[in-house]
Amino acid sequence: MRARFLVALTFATLTLPAKADFAGCLAGIRSHAVGQGISGATFDKVMSGIEPDMKVIELMNNQPEFKTPVWDYLATLVDDQKVAEGRAMLSKHASTLTRIEQAYGVDRHAVVAVWGVESDFGQIGSGRYLPQALSTAACFGTRRREFFRGELIATLKIIQNGDLEPEKLRGSWAGAFGHTQFMPSTYLRLAVDFDGDGRRDLVDSIPDALASTANYLKKSGWITGASWGYEVRLPAGYSGPSGRTGKQGLESWSSRGITKVDGSALSPLPAAGLLLPAGANGPAFLVTKNFDAAYAYNAAESYALAISMLSDRLRGKPGVRGKWPTDDRGLSRAERKELQEKLIRRGYDVGKPDGAIGALTRAAIKDVEAKLGLPQTGRPGGKVFEALD
Repeated sequence: MRARFLVALTFATLTLPAKADFAGCLAGIRSHAVGQGISGATFDKVMSGIEPDMKVIELMNNQPEFKTPVWDYLATLVDDQKVAEGRAMLSKHASTLTRIEQAYGVDRHAVVAVWGVESDFGQIGSGRYLPQALSTAACFGTRRREFFRGELIATLKIIQNGDLEPEKLRGSWAGAFGHTQFMPSTYLRLAVDFDGDGRRDLVDSIPDALASTANYLKKSGWITGASWGYEVRLPAGYSGPSGRTGKQGLESWSSRGITKVDGSALSPLPAAGLLLPAGANGPAFLVTKNFDAAYAYNAAESYALAISMLSDRLRGKPGVRGKWPTDDRGLSRAERKELQEKLIRRGYDVGKPDGAIGALTRAAIKDVEAKLGLPQTGRPGGKVFEALD
């Protein structure tokens, strides 16, 4: 209860000054929106009564792609449950995915992997009302305020054009919405009507959402028929070049003693960069432009690696085989839920045990770590999971 009180107190403290400044900020955005073709009537109707949601600012400063160790990130997003669900979706939507591959030349496994990572195949809830979330970010964000103002105006254009009803525009704190989490400006540029009903509906139409994702990847440089890359093994003491953008031919990497992860010679691949997501002592990957296309979707290498590894597992390939440089493994979603259940049995209030790690769960983990003499990280890792047994 104390943790919940502190969270509520924080929101109250943040919201008071926010309310005082919000009206003036919206007035400035309204003027800019009208200059971008949004009618005053549309703006007033959509934004009437909206107040800032300061939770958005907290989420902005704690993005998991940049805060979470890569082994934790992959353990949650590329687990057996996700693979099983993804294979079921591949079977269920096989005919639609065949047409999408024919139309855009993008591999179905990559498209379904994006769907799984972005919304758990449509199972993630509707989320925040986009005009509220984006106006909060545009007025009080710690960075990129101009970007969020542009996304708010794009949202208003979607509404004004009649593409989607306002109540359908709910999504992430940053404004992404629909099955595959398109930003509003991306929707305006790249969303497609693939089911032929005359509307580009990424919320209620799976064909539209998956085809729009394929169109996005294609426009981001996807090479038809090519791999995203594969895991490799570095020679001992490797200190050569690395980086996703430093593309070289395979002969260059072979000459430096790099092999496939099983020790065999590198197999044919377009020019590739050497990705070391945890440094030279962790797993290594050669990545092509198809990896870069996945990276473009969310501008985080851990995200692109999750998409790539999930697409491989959906094909029946193994996951990461190299060892991460940690003695505290990441937990799958099922294990995170079990961790929360263990905490509840010990009297901690962590809310519903759903595998989603929030402030209450992290506070409980810290308390357990302190009692066990472990460093207080609040991280849901293997050590605390096993120690609770």
